Amino acid sequence: MTNLYTLYWNRFRSNRFAMAGAFVVLALFAFSILAPLVTPYNPDAIDAYHVLLPPTDAHWFGTDELGRDVFTRVVYGARISLKVGFVAVGIAVLVGTVVGLVAGFYGGWIDTILMRFVDIMLCFPTFFLILAVIAMLEPSIWYIMIIIGLTGWMGVARLVRAEVLSLRERDFVLAARALGASDLRIIFRHIFPNAMSPVLVSATLGVAGAILTESALSFLGIGVQPPTPSWGNILTSGKDYIEFAWWLSLFPGLAILVTVLSYNLLGEGIRDALDPRLKR
Repeated sequence: MTNLYTLYWNRFRSNRFAMAGAFVVLALFAFSILAPLVTPYNPDAIDAYHVLLPPTDAHWFGTDELGRDVFTRVVYGARISLKVGFVAVGIAVLVGTVVGLVAGFYGGWIDTILMRFVDIMLCFPTFFLILAVIAMLEPSIWYIMIIIGLTGWMGVARLVRAEVLSLRERDFVLAARALGASDLRIIFRHIFPNAMSPVLVSATLGVAGAILTESALSFLGIGVQPPTPSWGNILTSGKDYIEFAWWLSLFPGLAILVTVLSYNLLGEGIRDALDPRLKR
């Protein structure tokens, strides 16, 4: 097992883009956790004497229309983005994995019903469905995370189902069944660990999608509400001053771009490392 992990790591390490993505993701975690140490400013502190200042040594990303330090708000906004990404993806992976395991293992009418339900869910435009649900509820970060998670599990379910359909006919599963192992033991002891590779990749890529969705909702004003800093609502305030305060839109936009790109590179690297058919 140790040699297998070493093989995976060596494959991942040889992918420079994946390593770059992993470095940025780890740096983002460090910045968000150590935010009070990274910047001396309060993200909500208003300074009427330093309104709309361009980037300087004192304010690396400039200040906004209320004199708040944009760099500080971008750093604290990373906390919101990471929280939304991981909680939403955690919900999606949990629901999708359970549905995929049950559908793939039992097959028959259970598989038919669950997969038709997946097809129905895929027919709805996800973003507009999220908009409709959030518009009926009070804007809240917890609602956003739950709704994104509950509308993003279908791809995971299909991936897990496909893996389980292949794994359930393997010799080790047939041997476990012959020895009298229960369905739950076979699913969670023998099938589930071997079906986790595509789930891990999907989860990594899903974090990037959840961050984009949260930023879009906050930009539209129905996501994270001010004064709580979010990359989306920082962009919203910047659009009104884009002609003479370009930094208000540039830096949070770059934060979204770099973060989403890094997660995509990381996910692609994990996929390539775990793919036994990959030729080196």
